[in-house]
Amino acid sequence: MSAAPTEIAIHRGGAPSQRMGFFTDTTVCIGCKACEVACKQWNDLPADGTSFRKGGSYDHTGRLSASTWRHVRFVETITPSHERVRAAQEALARGGGGQVPALPASGDDARTDPGVPPGDLDLVAAAAGDGEIDRWVFMSDVCKHCTNAGCLDACPTGALIRTEFETVIVQADVCNGCGYCVPSCPFGVIDRDPYDGRAAKCTLCYDRLEDGMEPACAKSCPTDSIQFGPYDELVERAKGRVAELHERGMDGAYLYGADDKMAGGLGAFFLLTEPPERFGLPAAAESPIQENGPIANLTGFLAAGAGLVGVIGAVAAAHRRARR
Repeated sequence: MSAAPTEIAIHRGGAPSQRMGFFTDTTVCIGCKACEVACKQWNDLPADGTSFRKGGSYDHTGRLSASTWRHVRFVETITPSHERVRAAQEALARGGGGQVPALPASGDDARTDPGVPPGDLDLVAAAAGDGEIDRWVFMSDVCKHCTNAGCLDACPTGALIRTEFETVIVQADVCNGCGYCVPSCPFGVIDRDPYDGRAAKCTLCYDRLEDGMEPACAKSCPTDSIQFGPYDELVERAKGRVAELHERGMDGAYLYGADDKMAGGLGAFFLLTEPPERFGLPAAAESPIQENGPIANLTGFLAAGAGLVGVIGAVAAAHRRARR
């Protein structure tokens, strides 16, 4: 999987020809947030504060933003109590059901209980409010550097470009702060800085890559949950890791974004053991322009502005004629 050669904006003699990327293995992430700290230190980004948010668990960061380019998600998996499981089974027997699951609650956890029939998982999960926290699941989230990058497709000024490493970066001095890239990212990654209005996101440490250095987040990860390298090598390594986990009995392990079904292929892909929605990831994603959806562009913006000026001028001329 590679982006179109004509989309690569930077060419240097001796630059690597292969795509570079991230492979994040959530099964070995310990939630230490070393990657967040390293990212902020290297890129001189402000801290997120230390206040606890309702429903935010121990996660002070909350989400990716213009000032947070790495975010470790804390996901609590809850096992429903036996009383709730029994009540759910009785409700199903009476014909009651169809409730929306209350999150966080994992239907997968109910699979470990032999008293829960297949197909009843949603109702059991909905009744998990008084259950016990079974385990934590962590995931270090980041910009996906998509093959079909919605942010790049939407940018009217050329501020968003694809580098020689096939990563997507923002040129702050070219960005006009229009914000078209923000709704065009299916992963909710890119954001506008609240102070200067310009877009900002992970660059995959482009300044470090230029000097042959590893990105700061991967360099700081103590468990190698974040792995950096040539993209094709990472995909092969990730497939081997999935096979290893399946042999150890973790049948739910799978790769997210390592094929071309998700935005043409993600330059930063993940090994997950839970449904993607539990990590705040969409089950399907594509650039709006690849989906033939409406896309903002500078020509349309200028045309609309010119039309508005024309209307104002016509109204002013009519007003002058009426006064005469």
